[in-house]
Amino acid sequence: MVSRFTPQSIGRAAVFVVTAAASLIMLLPFFWMLSTSLKEPGAVFRFPPEWIPKPFYWYNYKRIFEVLPFGRFYWNSIVTAGSVTILQLVTCSFAGYAFARLRFPGRDTLFLGYLATLMIPGQVVIIPNFILLRTLGWIDTYQALILPNAFSAFGTFLLRQFFLSLPFELEDAAKIDGCGYFGIYWYVILPLSKPALTSLTVFTWLGQWNNFIWPLIVINSVRMNTLTVGLRTLQGQYNTQWTLLMAGSVLALLPVLALFLSAQRTFIRGVALTGMGGR
Repeated sequence: MVSRFTPQSIGRAAVFVVTAAASLIMLLPFFWMLSTSLKEPGAVFRFPPEWIPKPFYWYNYKRIFEVLPFGRFYWNSIVTAGSVTILQLVTCSFAGYAFARLRFPGRDTLFLGYLATLMIPGQVVIIPNFILLRTLGWIDTYQALILPNAFSAFGTFLLRQFFLSLPFELEDAAKIDGCGYFGIYWYVILPLSKPALTSLTVFTWLGQWNNFIWPLIVINSVRMNTLTVGLRTLQGQYNTQWTLLMAGSVLALLPVLALFLSAQRTFIRGVALTGMGGR
C-alpha cells in the first residue's frame, strides 16, 4: 500500500498552515477594529479584552455622523481620490505611451530624469508646493488636494513597462490601416492594457484615500477635510473616542475593500505583467 503522505504533500500542507496562520495574524487588527466599533464607550478598556461585544452597540455608526460632518469628509475623500486617479490614468498613460512606443531624441535620458524624481522624498517638496499653491490662491480648495498629485513618475514607469510588453506588430498593422499616434494609443494600446490600468487605479486610489500629510497642510476649514484628517479630530491630547474612531475607520475601509475585491484578479495580473521588458 502506497502512503499518501509524500514529502511533497507534507511540504504543501506545511506551507498552507504557515500561510493560514500568517493571514490570521494580519487580520487580527481588523477584527479588533470591527469589535471596538461595536462596543459601548467604556467597554474598550475592560480586562480581559472582549472580542465579541456584549451587547452590540450599533449607535456608534449613527453617532459618528452626529459628532462630525462625516458625510462631508466622505465626499471630499471620494472627490479627491477619484479625481486624482482619473488624472493619473490620463497623464501616466500618455507619458508611458510616449516613452514606450515613440522614438524621439533624448527619450531615454528624459525617462531616466523622470525616474530620478522617485528618489526625492516627498517631504522635500512639501514646502515649495505649498508656497506655489498659496501664491495661486488655492489653499483650502479642491485644486490644492487634486492637482499636485495629478502626475506620477511611478505610474508612468508602471504603464511604460506594460506597454513595452505589447507586440509591436499590432502597432504596425494599425499604421497600415491608417491610424495615427493617437489612434494607436486609443484603439490598440489602451484596450490591451486593462491589467496595468487597473493596477494603477488601485495603487492611486489607495494612496490618495489614505493620504494624511498633504490634506493636513493645505486644508484649513473643517468642511474641506478628508476622512483621514477628519477622523484625527477624535484624538485629543487627553482623551480619544476609540469607539467612534473605529466606527469611522470601518466605514472608511469599505470603498477600498470594495475596489480591491472587484478588481483583484486584474490587479494581480497587472502587477505580474508590468515587470516584463520589451524593446
